[in-house]
Amino acid sequence: MILFWLHRGVFALSEYRIYIRGQVPRSRSLFLTARLTMLFSKASGTKYFGLKGKTLQRAIGGIAGLGFFLFGYDQGVMGGLLNLKTFREQFETINTVDDTSLHTATIQGTAIAVYELGCMVGALSTIYLGDKLGRRKVIYFGTWIIIIGAIIQTASYHLGQLIVGRVVAGIGNGLITATVPMWQSECARPEDRGLMVMIEGCLISGGIALSYWLDFAFFFVKVGSMDWRFPVAFQILIALIIVAFVLEFPESPRWLVKVGREEDAREVWAALENCGPNDDYINYEIHEVKKNLAAEEQMTSWQTFKLIFTYGERKHFHRACLAFWNQAMQQLTGINLITYYAAKIYQDSLHMDDVVSRALAAANGTEYFMASFIPFWSIERFGRRKLMLFGAVGQACTMGILTGTAWAADPNNKDNRAAGIAACVFLFVFNSFFAIGWLGMTWLYPAEITSLEVRAPVSGISTASNWLFNFTVVMICPVGFNSIQSYTYTIFAAINACMVPVIYFLYPETAGRSLEEIDEIFKESNPKTPWDVVGIAARMPKRDHYNYDIESRGNSMGEQYPEGEPKPEHEEVPEGYTSETAGENSNSSVEYPDTTTHQ
Repeated sequence: MILFWLHRGVFALSEYRIYIRGQVPRSRSLFLTARLTMLFSKASGTKYFGLKGKTLQRAIGGIAGLGFFLFGYDQGVMGGLLNLKTFREQFETINTVDDTSLHTATIQGTAIAVYELGCMVGALSTIYLGDKLGRRKVIYFGTWIIIIGAIIQTASYHLGQLIVGRVVAGIGNGLITATVPMWQSECARPEDRGLMVMIEGCLISGGIALSYWLDFAFFFVKVGSMDWRFPVAFQILIALIIVAFVLEFPESPRWLVKVGREEDAREVWAALENCGPNDDYINYEIHEVKKNLAAEEQMTSWQTFKLIFTYGERKHFHRACLAFWNQAMQQLTGINLITYYAAKIYQDSLHMDDVVSRALAAANGTEYFMASFIPFWSIERFGRRKLMLFGAVGQACTMGILTGTAWAADPNNKDNRAAGIAACVFLFVFNSFFAIGWLGMTWLYPAEITSLEVRAPVSGISTASNWLFNFTVVMICPVGFNSIQSYTYTIFAAINACMVPVIYFLYPETAGRSLEEIDEIFKESNPKTPWDVVGIAARMPKRDHYNYDIESRGNSMGEQYPEGEPKPEHEEVPEGYTSETAGENSNSSVEYPDTTTHQ
């Protein structure tokens, strides 16, 4: 182990020599970047670990993704602990193995689901904190709150203590999940935005898979209550990595412009785009942001919140409703029926033994993680709408099949081993459809669909809706399985089927659009016929983003791009638009050349 880290340290030193020569590093390793930062960044006075361009954007995606990895871990860890003997003995009032009454099932559902209520409170807090503190600081403080909640849970000896710990951790997680997609979307290029947020979705499933395997591994540990305390405590390690590095990354440049810190925004955009701070592209972006903020820039937080419920030219309420229900529908698919109770379903409903049920839950989480890689390729190729429709149709069919197979596998109806195996398979299939169509989508779409001036409060409200319906699902599932058994799946089959026309008629495509282009789409829509926005998005031509002359951009920086490095391409700026015009009144009109392509 010592030799391994010595080798990595030598490699880090060799990579650092690339940084001090002013070149873009070839390595894309986030953890190497972290070590370089700790060793050299402060001493050399460089910012953002010396990263620039796409490398910096990917590093932001990595540290932001750790927040979602932590979110996934927290969601999955409790499911494998509920039936542990030591856990049941410690918290007898939620022991549904020895007490199968409806009352005990209700208490168990409540104790597990209060985490979602904490998340909802945290998400709603970003309505005020999101624009007050900025994106990075909200993530930073939210992660510390998670650490406090995890410590309380790990040290719990009574159910009340466990519940308090879950609520506290939930508040922190709500802050993170409402903020990370905004930060990521506001720092990424239009053509990369979908991929970056899909990576976050992938890391949710990665966290879930890790929690399942850790639960499975510690099932065999027979040292006091270590079998459940260590898996709960493990999340602290992930959280410490986030708090160590998140403040070293750049703030959202769009938020910086919003709060009047234009020079800081130029510096951040220069790093993100690997260009000079007065580059025409940066002038253009700042102009666009200012133009969109001009009418509301003097508003207080309360006035901004009230703005959400207005229509006007920007259609804020319409867009807020789309964001709210997009997040709500993700939970109403029934995914957390499986995520929270996978091991319990395999053991109690499909009658597997302790070891097999936990092994299947871990395998299910692993397959879920692998399926979540598919949107990396498909999110920009097929767009948001098609993936959501694909997922909803597949989920509806799968839940319908699960109703029949789970019923047939119940010994009270007919002891059918083949039906039990089929039910196990379709639990895997459901996760695959969800991973492709919905896992990362609802963390991407609301951040895209809302305008900058209300993005933070709408993100808070929409994320709160996710946690509200998450709470509802996690709360009712133990009661549902206790009362109507396999017919619980029928409810979710019907909901998924109803989602299909809602998505098809009401949700416009946002793939390949800048956030400011999406504003233009909604400006064209009629408030009396909100479904028109789907057709407008389909008809409106897309701009050619980032079509700049690369040599002039390199010259503006006073340096050449290293040989072999990918060179960013930028959108052509209106003729006559320079750094001088960027400082003019943001309400001034600018004639834009025809840089659109029809698709």
